[in-house]
Amino acid sequence: MSLLYEKDMAQAEVPYAAVPRGSTDGRVHFSDELHESDADIEDNGLFEHRETMEVADNDTLYYGMSLGTRRRMRKGRVFWATVVCLVVVSVVGIFWLYFDGINWMQRSKKRNVILMVSDGFGPASETMARNFVQQVQGLPVGYQSPLDEILVGSSRTRSSDSLVTDSAAGATAFSCRMKSYNGAIGVDPERAPCGTVLEAAKLQRNMATGLVVTSRITHATPGAFSAHTTHRDMEDLIAEYQIGNYSLGPMVDLMFGGGRCHFEPGPHVNSCRTDARDLLSEARTRGFRTLESRSDFDALDAHSAQSLPLLGTFAPSHMDYEIDRDPAQQPSLAEMTNKALGILSAATKNTNAGFFLMIEGSRIDMAAHTNDPAAHVREIIAYWDAISAVRAYVDAHPDTVLISVSDHETGGFSVAKQLGTEYPEYLWDPFALEPVKHSIEFISSKLLGQAADSAKQYEFVRDTVFPKWMGIKDATHAEILAVAQETDSVQLRQLLSTAISDRAQLGWATHGHSAVDVNLYAYGKDAHLLRGNHENTDIGDFIVQALGLNLEQVTSLIKNDKVVQDTPAVKQTWMGRRDLDAPEHHPHMH
Repeated sequence: MSLLYEKDMAQAEVPYAAVPRGSTDGRVHFSDELHESDADIEDNGLFEHRETMEVADNDTLYYGMSLGTRRRMRKGRVFWATVVCLVVVSVVGIFWLYFDGINWMQRSKKRNVILMVSDGFGPASETMARNFVQQVQGLPVGYQSPLDEILVGSSRTRSSDSLVTDSAAGATAFSCRMKSYNGAIGVDPERAPCGTVLEAAKLQRNMATGLVVTSRITHATPGAFSAHTTHRDMEDLIAEYQIGNYSLGPMVDLMFGGGRCHFEPGPHVNSCRTDARDLLSEARTRGFRTLESRSDFDALDAHSAQSLPLLGTFAPSHMDYEIDRDPAQQPSLAEMTNKALGILSAATKNTNAGFFLMIEGSRIDMAAHTNDPAAHVREIIAYWDAISAVRAYVDAHPDTVLISVSDHETGGFSVAKQLGTEYPEYLWDPFALEPVKHSIEFISSKLLGQAADSAKQYEFVRDTVFPKWMGIKDATHAEILAVAQETDSVQLRQLLSTAISDRAQLGWATHGHSAVDVNLYAYGKDAHLLRGNHENTDIGDFIVQALGLNLEQVTSLIKNDKVVQDTPAVKQTWMGRRDLDAPEHHPHMH
């Protein structure tokens, strides 16, 4: 081992030769306490004297490049690493936005969506009701109803299997944003369950949810938002869904309407279930508070969420028509709407969730099925009152949108009627409807409940039915006799309809639905997006986009749920004969 080798090894022990701090040789210097402090770099004119740097810089000798070069390379690496990171983040962000980000952003904002369905309400019915109020109340010719002021467009109504839809398919178009067949309740054309906006709002946004109607709560429209059955007649199964008897559990926090008969065990005079299940008891076991009377309703605190979930059924079957309603016995649609808004608002006051509420003016449609213009116009006005209540709420809560639309038109209604072969008069008479005190449904039930005494029946029709209940002072003997002798509910209602409609000169083309487009109304946040003519499924699309929902995800969760009722369904008949004849609809007669 030569001295030269030992010298070389001594130099190799420390790659950066330690030199005195005051040296001017341009090398990197370490402090004497290397283990306690970082290296100090003194360029000592390093960058002014390139020759010195090239010869003396130990960095150059060790790394093969100068300190300045390495600094520039380090900056370059940082720059390109930053660029790559930005590109990756941007690509990931774009994919996230495309697949779920927009939904997430929507869900992060508090939104309330209130969908109001004016069942069976066509454009001619709005005209008739406006004319009636303007004429009878002596308002200016330019009077606008609460709906006229928020008109934005129109909606097409066809179903997947007919140009003329029914309420089940019409509501499913709104709830599942999908065309399905007439009779379908929350199922697709292949009869498989489809996720609804109500279910998605509850599952994906933790929103409070509600249904407020004047029909049975198990009827077609509320059923299509809260249940999945292959036919609308399966109301026993719809009731089971509504109290949470399926894979998702309870999805509806608040339900107001009629239809208690589908929750009470059969056989019972006020029950219409075809089995012995007591769904009211089952609902209470699941935590529901059940209401059955006006006093129960009045006792509810409209500003408290403590009572949720709620099931309020204020009639065995449908609630009474507005023209027949006893305010001491049943709340109005506007009263139920106001209380629902208060309770749902309180439930979401300190959350970012908001609520989804579907409100239906259910019996607008039923009056039109009966061709009953007096009941029809009062139902429309009651619906206007509910619209006014919701509009006031929207004004106070700008994160809310109101949508009002019909599922279809009913009756082929026209604000004109030709009474004979002579060229028709250009008029209709709103004042012929003003003195009518009861619906045709109510009058028919009273007539059919009378004892079989032809003389007394004739007197009752002559002295009470026509002059006092229908406001008709000029009834003919033939009209009185025909009504007094008729024992079939459907034919009796037709006689009464003709008597009123002829005098008002209002026309009806059918006791069913028509294919006419219906008016679309909207008010509040993003209401302008609904301007124009739309398919009925566009209403569901609007709600999905407003709330950032994923209905397909819900559909995948319920694909194996039961859609066929185990027991026979109570079949609906032409002109709703069940609603007139069935014992549960007229408990006072039994």
